[in-house]
Amino acid sequence: MATKPLVGAGSGDDAGDIRRGRVLPSSLQLRALVRRIASVLALAVIDVGGLAVALYLALVLRELYYGERPILWGLPWSAERDWLPFLAVVTVLVFWHNGLYAAREQRSGAGRVVSSLMLVLVVTLAFAIGTGYHHTTFGLYATAFVLAVAVIGGLRASYEIVTRDMWRIAGVRRRALLVGDNDRLVDLRRALGLGRSGIDYDFLGALTIDGAEDPMLNVLGGVDDLPNVLADLHPDELIVSGVDLDDRALLRLVDQAHQLGVRVQIAPTTTEVLTQRAEYVPGQGVPLFELRPPVFAGLEWTAKRAFDVAVSSLIIVLGAPVWIVIALAVKLDSSGPVFYRDRRVGLGENEFGMFKFRSMYTDASERQAGLETANEASGPLFKIKDDPRVTRVGKFLRRYSLDELPQLLNVLRGEMSLVGPRPLPLRDYVQLEEWHRKRYLVLPGMTGLWQVSGRIELTFDDLVRLDFYYLENWSIWLDISILAKTLPAVAARRGAY
Repeated sequence: MATKPLVGAGSGDDAGDIRRGRVLPSSLQLRALVRRIASVLALAVIDVGGLAVALYLALVLRELYYGERPILWGLPWSAERDWLPFLAVVTVLVFWHNGLYAAREQRSGAGRVVSSLMLVLVVTLAFAIGTGYHHTTFGLYATAFVLAVAVIGGLRASYEIVTRDMWRIAGVRRRALLVGDNDRLVDLRRALGLGRSGIDYDFLGALTIDGAEDPMLNVLGGVDDLPNVLADLHPDELIVSGVDLDDRALLRLVDQAHQLGVRVQIAPTTTEVLTQRAEYVPGQGVPLFELRPPVFAGLEWTAKRAFDVAVSSLIIVLGAPVWIVIALAVKLDSSGPVFYRDRRVGLGENEFGMFKFRSMYTDASERQAGLETANEASGPLFKIKDDPRVTRVGKFLRRYSLDELPQLLNVLRGEMSLVGPRPLPLRDYVQLEEWHRKRYLVLPGMTGLWQVSGRIELTFDDLVRLDFYYLENWSIWLDISILAKTLPAVAARRGAY
């Protein structure tokens, strides 16, 4: 039977750079989303259905135990109907929080089901006592708990077996390519076994440090051959272990894989696992940690974009009187336009015009070359504390970052985000090193971790590292946190020139 790759390894839309930001999800992302929603819904139905069966059986057993009246099979259901909606909501929320609806590889096992149902039991009992519910017996709770563990646990185990067999019948496999030292890869190949999380491996071969042949591995060449091998074989996963490369070479290796839509998994050595805080992925013989590409795409992009548009629109409406006052002050202070459109580099290293209230004299750009020797910033940045090109009103605007308010228009135009890596002028951009440019895989932001962490007091490498941290740990709550910290940082004029 022909095998199907786990994720698209063909051409066109599905085979593009998985780091690339998208306005809409790709067809591959849509299919993955549909599968993900179907999986969550199926598990939720299993859990609620299993809970209903367990509670019904517990009520029937109570009637049989006391035996005071003949069992009328509709009565237990009448009693269950009052509590099932509440229990279903609590159960789903607790299971979700405990990772029981996570993706197949990250989904917790039977032990977490037991602990989650115990928490549901405690919450339900506390609610019942707090609302003054009259209990004929507390034994029903213990009986329902034991039955729920058995029924839900059994249904979930059956689901895992059935879906695993469906993947195998469909011929779906993980097309994997190994990269690392020969000895490490032989052990890794053996430890990974035939599959992971119910999906079989199709090992395409290995790339070793020296490219030497090994009877246990189908050696395809050395690490330097990675781009050609990826382009020829189109693997789903690149599993790296024991690669003796410097940080930049390793970053380049990961970048090459992401450009061709290949996921990168790291299999750490025992020492690395023991010396770093890491979360083990349950159900696998070897702990694999995925290096996610720093990008917002699909649903993440949609959520972030919706947040940007809503918040920036609100700020513009509420701040309209402030804009009028600033515009009058700029116009009366010096000759020239109220707004200044600065050429910056944004998403995909494309230029765009970033709006600002004009804070310098109109000949500022011509005078910059003569001020290069007075630059006080590190790396490619250009900053002077007492820049002679800044107007009187401009000094006040820059001190409190009021000159940047018009960038809200860039946010509405989709050229910027409220939070993200700061866009650099063309003069600074051309001086960047290759590893710095990963910050251009997402929309630039009006503010970010750099602005709330010291701004110009930090080195440029610190700025880039903060950008990478933000990209790897993004959430709406992180954006809200950064926006909340921006106001005190601006008011304190921390690092502002």
